Amino acid sequence: MDTILARTFLEIVSTGSFQKAAERLHISQTAVSARVRTLESHLGHPLFVRNKAGATLTPAGEKFLRYAPTLVQMWQRACHEVSGPEGHRAVIAVGGEFSLWNPLLVDWLVWMKQNHPDVALRTHVGTRDQLAEQVAAGALDLAVVYAPRTLPGLKMEPIVNERLVMVTTDPDKPIFDDGKYVHVDWGPEFAAQHGTLFPEQTQPGLLVGLGPLGFSYILAAGGSGYFRWSTVSPYLADGRVKLVPNAPEFPYPAFAVYPVTSQVESLELALEGLRAVGANAIR
Repeated sequence: MDTILARTFLEIVSTGSFQKAAERLHISQTAVSARVRTLESHLGHPLFVRNKAGATLTPAGEKFLRYAPTLVQMWQRACHEVSGPEGHRAVIAVGGEFSLWNPLLVDWLVWMKQNHPDVALRTHVGTRDQLAEQVAAGALDLAVVYAPRTLPGLKMEPIVNERLVMVTTDPDKPIFDDGKYVHVDWGPEFAAQHGTLFPEQTQPGLLVGLGPLGFSYILAAGGSGYFRWSTVSPYLADGRVKLVPNAPEFPYPAFAVYPVTSQVESLELALEGLRAVGANAIR
C-alpha cells in the first residue's frame, strides 16, 4: 500500500497551493499534479478547483479529507507494528485532546514507561470527534477526551471527574460589567447550562475555543471565566486568581474511548495506567 497520494493531497490542503505543496515535498509541481490526477482517477471525482489564489476543495475533496489523515495514520501504524520497535513486546496508539496532555497524559506516559517499559507508545493530539473516529476506524487503540459522542462499537470509561469553576483575577470588580469576562467553548452542554444561568452573556465580548488560551489571557490581561479545576488550583494556591463566591460549578469528566472488542493485548495495561493517574489527578 502506498499512501503517497493521500500525503500529497493533505499537503495541498495544508498549503492551499500545488506549488507550495511541491516545495514542501521537494518535488516538482508537475509531479504533484500527476499524483492528484492519479488520485482523482482512483476516486472517480475531481478533488480540487485550481485558480489564481491557489487550490480549493471540491465537494468530493471535502469528503475525502475526512478519510485521508486516517489512511496515512493507519499505514504508519501498520509499518510501526510490523517492523516492531526492537526490545518492545507491544505497541499501543493513544490520542488525546490538547488540554488533556498536560498534566494527565504526560503523567500517564511516565507511568507507562516506569511500569511497562517494553510497551512502545505512539501518541497523537486531536479534537474530540477526530480522535473518536480514529478509534472507530482502528487508527488509534485508545483516546482520552472530554464529552465524547457515542459511536457504535466504542466503550466510554470515565477517567477523571474534572469540574469547571469560575475564577477571577480581581474579586473586587464586577464579573460581567468590566468587559473582561472570557467565555470558553466547553461544549454544547456547558453552553446550554451557562446560557440558562447567565442569560445576559449570550453575546460575550471574548469567546475562545481553547481553555488554556482563555486562562493565559486572563493571567496576562485580567478578567474572569470558567476553567478546569486542575488548571486553576495552583494559581488559587498562590493567589493569582480567586474563586468567584457562590458561582455554580459544572461537571466536566474526561473519558477513555476504546473498542468494545479489542485484540490489542496492551490496551488493558494502558487503561490500568489511566485509571491510576486519573485517581490522583483531581484532589
